[in-house]
Amino acid sequence: MPLDPGPSNEVDADLILVGGGLANGLIAWRLRMTQPQCRLLVLERDTRLGGNHTWSFHTTDVTAAQRAWMAPLITHEWSAHEVIFPAHRRRLSGGYASITSERFHAVLSAELGHRALMGVDVDRVEPQQVTLADGRVLRAHAVIDGRGVRSSPHLCLGFQKFLGQEVRLAAPHGLNAPILMDASVRQFDGYRFVYVLPLSATTLLIEDTFYANGDQVDTEKLRGHIADYASARGWQIAEVIREENGVLPIILAGDPHAFWRDKKGVPQSGMSAGLFHPTTGYSLPDAVAMADMVAGLPDLSSEALFQSVRHYAIARWRARGFFRLLNRMLFLAATPPLRWKVMQRFYRLREPLIVRFYGARLRADDKLRIVSGKPPVPFWAGVRAALTTRDALMARGNAP
Repeated sequence: MPLDPGPSNEVDADLILVGGGLANGLIAWRLRMTQPQCRLLVLERDTRLGGNHTWSFHTTDVTAAQRAWMAPLITHEWSAHEVIFPAHRRRLSGGYASITSERFHAVLSAELGHRALMGVDVDRVEPQQVTLADGRVLRAHAVIDGRGVRSSPHLCLGFQKFLGQEVRLAAPHGLNAPILMDASVRQFDGYRFVYVLPLSATTLLIEDTFYANGDQVDTEKLRGHIADYASARGWQIAEVIREENGVLPIILAGDPHAFWRDKKGVPQSGMSAGLFHPTTGYSLPDAVAMADMVAGLPDLSSEALFQSVRHYAIARWRARGFFRLLNRMLFLAATPPLRWKVMQRFYRLREPLIVRFYGARLRADDKLRIVSGKPPVPFWAGVRAALTTRDALMARGNAP
């Protein structure tokens, strides 16, 4: 049965969600549908929910039921997408969609109303209370911490770092589908590609992206890359509307049990919980699935919620070991300027396999097909990377 809220003077809310980003926002949105009697409180440091982001996903990464309940949040949708490599170009028929943080904030803030507090700095998070920077303490039956990626000594990471600009062009760009990877650009600092979303006939989101060993982002240099890319495509930028940047973790190895011990009984969500695609860094499908999971729990007390979330996250970790193996091959076996060859070879595979890859639901024969044939990296380097143990990686530090 749903949580009994108890006397109103005992707690400030049944569930406090610390951080108003994608994962916690979706949990709140779903709970308002399934358990409207649950008293929620969302605490967000910034002045709006969702920050400054664009979250995208393949439409096959979510179920039809999930697609239905999240529909009001979707801002853009396309029926195909493209990839471009030095020796291969391909258009894939799979649907692709995006949610902007602007739409996310508008929809969620209207639904949550006074339940969303913005401009709130949090000092300490515990299983049943949150201490704010000004000393106030808010109490609840449970707290979920969804404040994004934080460093952990129990994870060995590579990084996907990017800077994107939403631009208005002087003339129509002519694209009718996103370019998920244009790796025909000059390669350096790892695997580099440009990501392009056509938002209208004359507006684009252009992101310069790297799979790199380090997490440093030279914003001025990447701005120059975007300007050069647009110019090379014959696009004249009339206005830069907004800019976003980020660094996503790409997990090579780790100890999930130690990772969760460090959480000290506080349930986590989204990137904080390690719930994202290990290789692509896409976080929306996992955030949608976790929102469904939390909304379906019969017990939202702190201990029950922590155990449910921890079990859920560790089960996903175990199921995704093959992706971490691929990550090790990409980061450890391929020299940075030649990592594009790994992805070019992957995109020559059959489209149903690619769909299952993005959905993190590879079959046994898919895995065999990915690693069979002529390897795009030196054979023995690939073997060494695949067999590198977690302890050996951890001994080298938090990056390859």
